[in-house]
Amino acid sequence: MKVMRFVSLLSLLFALAYSISHTTAAEADWPQWRGPLRNGLSPDTGLLKQWPANGPATAWKISGLGEGYGSVSMRGDRLLVQGTSGTASVVFCLNRADGKTIWQAALGPKGAQDRGNGPRGTPTIDGDKVYVLTENGDLAALRFRDGGVVWRKNILKEFGGSNPHWLISESPLIDGNRLIVSPGGGGASLVALDKNTGNVLWKSSELSDGPAYSSSIAATVGGVPMYLNFTDSAAVGVRATDGKLLWKHGSPSNRTANCTTPIFADNKVFFTSAYGTGAALLNLTAANGGVTAQETYFTKEMKNHHGGVVLVNGYLYGFSDSILTCMEFATGKVMWRDRSVGKGSLTYADGMLYLLGEGQRVGLAEANPQAYVAKGGFAIQDFGKPSWAHPVVIGGKLYIRNQGELTAYNVK
Repeated sequence: MKVMRFVSLLSLLFALAYSISHTTAAEADWPQWRGPLRNGLSPDTGLLKQWPANGPATAWKISGLGEGYGSVSMRGDRLLVQGTSGTASVVFCLNRADGKTIWQAALGPKGAQDRGNGPRGTPTIDGDKVYVLTENGDLAALRFRDGGVVWRKNILKEFGGSNPHWLISESPLIDGNRLIVSPGGGGASLVALDKNTGNVLWKSSELSDGPAYSSSIAATVGGVPMYLNFTDSAAVGVRATDGKLLWKHGSPSNRTANCTTPIFADNKVFFTSAYGTGAALLNLTAANGGVTAQETYFTKEMKNHHGGVVLVNGYLYGFSDSILTCMEFATGKVMWRDRSVGKGSLTYADGMLYLLGEGQRVGLAEANPQAYVAKGGFAIQDFGKPSWAHPVVIGGKLYIRNQGELTAYNVK
């Protein structure tokens, strides 16, 4: 009897330890582009509110990632990032504790471009698989444990798309059993693939726009699930179940490079682009299995190029060209503007904005709609290319990818 009680107690303790460790790991995961909800918001708390004069302490730094502008994704004790090795576009799986390589997998030829070679996307981790899209359209499902290929294909060749001028920059979206990418081509602006096999589930047959440089998000309005993204000519929404085009709206789109991932909240979606264009807030309404989009406002005050925007407590923060701007989401009212770190990208955690200027300047500022309040900054090395990879804050660390280098800073 005592033995049985001891075994039961031991089992309970193991179960509790397992639950605690997995809860902690889940809270510290960053499994895809722009985080768990693709919105650039980190669940981290207890972070520094002021940086030392030279910036936060370095936890570790590695080199050898080759070229590229992609950000990082993480689950458990592993970190994934795309880069290059020789003439190949590859994905690296690293030890999250020290950055040492666990495995790497070559996915196809490296893309060359005068603004920087190599991949632009971020791997997506889902269950026991990793989904990776290269700058040349090579899409692969890999085993998370060892990088072994489950399936692979080239989306440009299969769907008749053409690589945009600055190369594919999309990060695959996993939604249930579907993998969503935007190859372009006739009747294939967006496609849904079976994530386990790569087989086609549907193509957006009513939409033949070319690809942009943005990544899709999932949203539901009035019980209608859909995917929202930029094409090369418009903001679009397609029905998640069959790819039917629900709406198409041109005002926030430029004809050069639509890059910024849309922001969805309160049955509204915010799209923004640069090259003199601006931003639009669209109100989405569901009826009879469809969704319509009506423009709530259009503004020239947020011309975001590629650095993304975040929505925090009803306010948008992002770089309008080279000026960091705070704007009220519901109305488009500008709250403040500041030159900050210059044109760049950003993410949010624990009341703070983490900023990365393309001119190799990192900054910390309050997510404060009343004023721009800087809380520290430091410079990183200039490798001759702009610093375009978006920063990530998770698990008490700030991750900065700068061409072939990846650095983790302690910000707890």
